Amino acid sequence: MSVIPFVEGNRLLEIGHGPGHLQRVLLSRGLFAVGIDESAQMGHLAKRNLARRSPSRSSQQASFPSNPQSAYTQINLTRGIGQHLPFPHESFDTVIATFPTAYITEPGTLAEVKRCLSHGGRFIVLPVAWPKNRLLDWLFKVTSQSPTEAMEVVKFRLREPFVQAGFETDMQTVDVQSSTLLIVLATKPSR
Repeated sequence: MSVIPFVEGNRLLEIGHGPGHLQRVLLSRGLFAVGIDESAQMGHLAKRNLARRSPSRSSQQASFPSNPQSAYTQINLTRGIGQHLPFPHESFDTVIATFPTAYITEPGTLAEVKRCLSHGGRFIVLPVAWPKNRLLDWLFKVTSQSPTEAMEVVKFRLREPFVQAGFETDMQTVDVQSSTLLIVLATKPSR
């Protein structure tokens, strides 16, 4: 839910959709959401979870509807990887990845995401969450570190691949009840 305020446009791609939790939220908001995941098991689980909660129980192939208002009844999941996205150029306004593995900053993945984003489109990545608890506070104190310093190191290391790929990159931190989230907002430049 923490990435929702950063979403722009109506055509969305989620890379690594997992069990379909974010897909459900996006579809319930009337957005045209497509999900891709390498795991066949996650694809089956997400389809089952979405079919249980969706007004339309039929699973459909990913296609772009002429009427975006009708898109929320569709379940658009496909199997694939971020380095080879099976979508046309400039297909999406926003691409999202929550808690992805290191592939997300690989040049091939970033090039594919950039290709699939519309000009001015946004790539939202939620790579890490720092839990808020006494044990971690104690560990940071014992090691003479601070959570802020650790976060700055992670921000520095994460920003560079996005910048190298030609994205305008901003880093946001969002505090939620149980943790602090780092969110990367990488925007494909407008022509």
